[in-house]
Amino acid sequence: MMFEIKRADELVSPELEARWASRRAAREDAVFAAVIRAFVETGGPVSADDIARRLRERTVRDVRAALERLDAADLIVLEGDRVAVAYPFSATPNAFAVDFGDGRARYACCAIDALGLAPMLGRRVGIRARCHDCGEPLALDVGPTGPVGGEGVLVWVGQRAEGGRVCTST
Repeated sequence: MMFEIKRADELVSPELEARWASRRAAREDAVFAAVIRAFVETGGPVSADDIARRLRERTVRDVRAALERLDAADLIVLEGDRVAVAYPFSATPNAFAVDFGDGRARYACCAIDALGLAPMLGRRVGIRARCHDCGEPLALDVGPTGPVGGEGVLVWVGQRAEGGRVCTST
């Protein structure tokens, strides 16, 4: 059996690109950045009050409205007044634990998100997961420019059914 290996540009979907262009247009950069910083620091969930404290120039009401827009654009998931998911982070413990070197786990939404954290943050991270097929534990350190070691590690990328929220579809 032969597997076709495609280049990154061959994997790009025009529909996905259009969705992300729409999301970028709706994005609240300062609020989204504050949410991501809070997830890095605490692992989440993050409250609107906490974001307003971080962004002294924004009122809680303004932050809540911005969070609702980010939720509508599928960049975060609000559960009540708290951000439970903010790409690439999940506040819910799951199979994709990431350690920033402080011994505390944060959680990524999926394996691809976990792999993207080191380049996004510009620092080395340790990823701990389990094989989806056999359940064996997996450990991989990733630096800002890619995996550190990890010879023979493969990540299978698939697509879930359409119609749901992307950040909770994995």
